[in-house]
Amino acid sequence: MADGFLTTHVLDIARGLPAAGIEITLYCVSEGSRTKLVSMVTNDDGRTDSPILPNDKFQTGQYELVFKAGDYLRAHGLVDKNAENLFLDEVPIRFGVDDETSHYHVPLLISPYSFSTYRGS
Repeated sequence: MADGFLTTHVLDIARGLPAAGIEITLYCVSEGSRTKLVSMVTNDDGRTDSPILPNDKFQTGQYELVFKAGDYLRAHGLVDKNAENLFLDEVPIRFGVDDETSHYHVPLLISPYSFSTYRGS
């Protein structure tokens, strides 16, 4: 069994707050196709209530986190609620896991016109 796990965190850098209520979906990516593993919603601290991929399911491979940022940006008045085409709507982050004994933390920093990510701790 692997000892590693995957977590995420979303910060709203336009308002300087954790981004609560963002739906996040995790996919496993293999041979050009995606398989949905889980969907979660961020809590008041901008985190999921549990690891998005716990250690009993954690393994090496390619993954993609998709953050539904557009719904959040609309709800908080950061973009026009009636806009059909937002600059950022769904934000995908594709990354690889090569050590199933490590903690992978993939945070997202968002604003209406930019985002950033990194491997955190």
